[in-house]
Amino acid sequence: MNRLIKSGLMFGNLVHVASPALVERYNRALKHLTGKETALEDFYIDISGYSPEVGHELGDPLYLNHEGVNRQFILLTTEQKRAPLLDAKFSTSRSILKQFIEKNEPALFALTARDAVAGELVNSVFALNSAAKLLDIRRITVEADTTNGRIRRAEELDAKVDRFLNVDDAWFDDVLIAEMIEIAGETGDILRNPVVLEEMTFEQRNFWTAHFGGLYVFQDLELPGAIAVGDKAALGELPVEYVFDLSDRNRVANYLDVNGLVEPIVKARGIDAAAVLRQKMDFILVNALAGEGVALTDRSKSDMRRLARVHAQKLPEEFHLLGALVNWAENNGAWPTITAESPAYFYTLRAADHADADLVNMLLSELAPKDFRQLFICHKELFYAHYMTWPDAKKDYVVRYLEREYQVDKVGAREALFGHEPAMAEEPKSEIDAMVDLVGPWGPVKRAR
Repeated sequence: MNRLIKSGLMFGNLVHVASPALVERYNRALKHLTGKETALEDFYIDISGYSPEVGHELGDPLYLNHEGVNRQFILLTTEQKRAPLLDAKFSTSRSILKQFIEKNEPALFALTARDAVAGELVNSVFALNSAAKLLDIRRITVEADTTNGRIRRAEELDAKVDRFLNVDDAWFDDVLIAEMIEIAGETGDILRNPVVLEEMTFEQRNFWTAHFGGLYVFQDLELPGAIAVGDKAALGELPVEYVFDLSDRNRVANYLDVNGLVEPIVKARGIDAAAVLRQKMDFILVNALAGEGVALTDRSKSDMRRLARVHAQKLPEEFHLLGALVNWAENNGAWPTITAESPAYFYTLRAADHADADLVNMLLSELAPKDFRQLFICHKELFYAHYMTWPDAKKDYVVRYLEREYQVDKVGAREALFGHEPAMAEEPKSEIDAMVDLVGPWGPVKRAR
């Protein structure tokens, strides 16, 4: 994994905790949350304040995420909003933390100037003894305060100030005045500089979780369902009507389609569909030839086409089917029939324009894992797991490609792959749209409920 770390593709954007003051604040927060402390003099933390070095020292990679259910966090700086979330157990956790930091950034900036802010993403489930419990997690509330309780004390002071200003004879209450002065010594002037963290609650209806081998939950749909990475039978009974696993390719394909969660790449607006499909073909080519002693790095597009011609017999079905789809899109070739059982099917899709596009693209990356770029962007933990099994030739190619083609313009790359442009109301339906609406890029799909 050293190649990934050195290139910034793993543990990138972590916050370095190196000064004695920050280490001391971190330890206060750590002891406040867990009763533990670190003896390390410097380490790196993610958006939640989790440090892999501290986890190794404590022998507990879940020291801020007991049972992987209620994630605690330590904020030393608002710059943590740019950091990744390591070892995520829920797909929503990083987004919630980032929104909390951004919404409360002025207050957090002031608070973290003197102390650490510690808190928790609270839900109603404390332990997951069954997969059905996952669907009880409906709402996440962010609770936070400094280690010395400055927010709580500010609320106490605010109540006392309100009493002082509005209750008859409070001006003559020496005890009340003394209490106000004492608390103000801790909190500062809350009238001129209010210290308030907005309480934020998030709905968590559609999400991915690492628990029970990996599970995608879609509760906030017309047809609620769940898609397991492993055997669905191992989950037991779930309180949703539709339960599949990744081996149910036809049923998963139909479920994504009838719920309007995906669209064919060839129909997507604002992207060069043929170019995206050609890149996917290159990734499949690299996967097929990486263990064959073929030099892959620093190959031009023409070199990759030449390799495909020379080694055509070694290339898998999905390469040839995607090639046929590109030929149809670019040269009016024959329309390819790509069924859901085909290994090429999910390579032809991306998430449609809806609120859960990131979640759906994450699911598609599991169903089309040879597209290492989408896997890296949408599901880093699975990317790292696959990376460890690849031949060195593929590791070299992937690292070099991601450094040159993705790292230099992450936003542009994401927009080129997953961005959506609004359709013009008066724009007539194209030939591609008409064909895809009729049969899909894979052939007829029954829209049965």
